[in-house]
Amino acid sequence: MNIVVVGTGYVGLVTGVALAHIGHQVTCVDVDEEKVERMKHGISPIYEPGIEPFMKENMEANRLFFTTDGARAYQEADVIYIAVGTPENEDGFADLTYLKQAVKDIAAAVTKDVIVVTKSTVPIGTNHEMKRMFAELAPHVRIEVVSNPEFLREGSAIHDTFHGDRIVIGADDERAAAVVADIHRPFGIPIFHTDIRSAEMIKYASNAFLATKISFINEIANICEKVGADIEQVAAGMGMDARIGSSFLRAGIGYGGSCFPKDTKALAKIAANIDHHFELLKAVIEVNNKQQRKLIEKAKERFGRLAGKRVALLGLSFKPNTDDMREAASLVVARELLAEQATVVAYDPIAMGKAAHVLPKEVIYADRVEQALERADAAMILTEWDEFRQLDLSVYVNKMKTPIIFDGRNCYALHDVARYPIEYYSIGRKPITNIK
Repeated sequence: MNIVVVGTGYVGLVTGVALAHIGHQVTCVDVDEEKVERMKHGISPIYEPGIEPFMKENMEANRLFFTTDGARAYQEADVIYIAVGTPENEDGFADLTYLKQAVKDIAAAVTKDVIVVTKSTVPIGTNHEMKRMFAELAPHVRIEVVSNPEFLREGSAIHDTFHGDRIVIGADDERAAAVVADIHRPFGIPIFHTDIRSAEMIKYASNAFLATKISFINEIANICEKVGADIEQVAAGMGMDARIGSSFLRAGIGYGGSCFPKDTKALAKIAANIDHHFELLKAVIEVNNKQQRKLIEKAKERFGRLAGKRVALLGLSFKPNTDDMREAASLVVARELLAEQATVVAYDPIAMGKAAHVLPKEVIYADRVEQALERADAAMILTEWDEFRQLDLSVYVNKMKTPIIFDGRNCYALHDVARYPIEYYSIGRKPITNIK
């Protein structure tokens, strides 16, 4: 099968590499010439563990190609996957500018019947609008549209592609659905067939539900702090119930990234647009916005004033194993600390290059975690990188001016912290105050 993938972000690149790996001939198209040139040399434009060896292996096997010449690629394609970005507009709706441009480019280039598969997250009804556009712009060919939403987690996208829970295929045309199903069959993952609009909704509903679990457990954590319960024991007990499950019950300072914030707000807007007030989802969003400021509240309660304090921020990306800064808690925390006239010294194993473009210019960057902690009055853990989880707690004692830790990801067991002269404030657990 000759497949073209439009867009080489997280979804597009991982999709292209994975489809090549199971035997298809795949050409990835992007308009960025410099980016394409790097990919031709096996260099990934995104930080995603394990992706570069897959790129090189499939390029060497002549199954994976990269180009800026979309028109030529579309002419030779049997199936075209659209995986361009659909960022959030100011009004909360998804911006479909890149997707509509891809539709126009495909329509202008194709000379034979083709199936277009939408991987991008799009509002309900978008695939039908794409089909209408194709019929208008390319009446000389038959272009069927299939919705195939992605459910990848950044940082484990390669694993998720080959070990996913389901592959959703939404189509009006049975033949097109069967072709897309055959493409994915080598993955050995259950395939769920549905209509197009239901497939579009499955993506939004799934992310909104997971975001709801996160906000719910964070609210329970906040109550645990006030009543003296331990959120980790509470979450473990809840998770043993098969109806609830243990996934996404880890308390912290909220969700971020490119999916949950954007998709929850977009679904709330979709609901409002049809005069349905999705109050639960509005609460989920509000809780998350407040939760990202939780460490600031704890620090102000501990110190009174943060002016003049030197604060080490450990972790800048929204989650570990990615350099994605979209909706990261560090964006909120850094701004608020600086507004309180604190000095901010930041360290992240991977994301500092991207962070420098989006964090305030006053932020100081450290080359190592030890350098970030040097002479710090407080440390705030914002991302649960393994480097921080495995850090010997004596480093905080030896490097910091005062070993006071505000852990937004509950990286350390309380009984381990209790062995050191450290003040430790986490989420939904009792504080440890061992500084004499």
